[in-house]
Amino acid sequence: MTTALTCTNIHVDFDGFKAVNGVDLTLDRGEVHFLIGPNGAGKTTLVDAVTGLAKYSGSVVKDGVELRGKKVHHIARRGIGRTFQTATVFEQLTVAQNLDIAAGAGRSPWSLLRRRTVLPDNVVAVLEQIGLAGQAQTPAGILAHGQKQWLEIGMLLVGDADVLLLDEPIAGMGHEERDTTGRLLHEIAETRAVAVVEHDMDFMRAFASRVTVLHAGAVLASGSVDEVSNDPRVQEVYLGASHEQEAIDAATA
Repeated sequence: MTTALTCTNIHVDFDGFKAVNGVDLTLDRGEVHFLIGPNGAGKTTLVDAVTGLAKYSGSVVKDGVELRGKKVHHIARRGIGRTFQTATVFEQLTVAQNLDIAAGAGRSPWSLLRRRTVLPDNVVAVLEQIGLAGQAQTPAGILAHGQKQWLEIGMLLVGDADVLLLDEPIAGMGHEERDTTGRLLHEIAETRAVAVVEHDMDFMRAFASRVTVLHAGAVLASGSVDEVSNDPRVQEVYLGASHEQEAIDAATA
């Protein structure tokens, strides 16, 4: 494995509230790295910082290049791609057109929107990889929920992202779609770094190579699934969150 991205002492403050408080994080090619933690732990805010959507102090370095202070599109061009909790695709365009647009840096807007009779090799390869070759000419808006997530991941791949930051990629998926997504992430991670912000612990246990637990904006624990699962501090945080929810449910029953 080689290091793709290094975050050092990241702080994000919102009017005095420390949303991210001194986080160190390393993402390596060859692994699926899960970021977990209770709501408000700072997971998505950390991703926002890395991708230029949130101001921060500290350092984010990709392949030896400092990214702090760079604009969102410059960071994307450096090979960092992200998804959001709700898939963002061009619903009126076909699956193939979505991928072609994502791959089309330097082409004119008109040529990007034309339906091409022959697709570029990289688009064809990604269609196969994300399992949507049979839906290449299907409007993206009528895809199943999981298929839209796969399409959005595919759009990052054809755009040559080699660090993928995925925010709850299995939200709303059924069991079979979740398993397919997990296998896809491991295939992608053979040559890239993949980070997954997730709440689903079963999915994490099944597919994580490494896990970092955030709590109150800081790193609580980091290591293998077993190391993190057996950490008393992690157990206390999740047990406490579970008991708190049980109390809320009982009070509102």
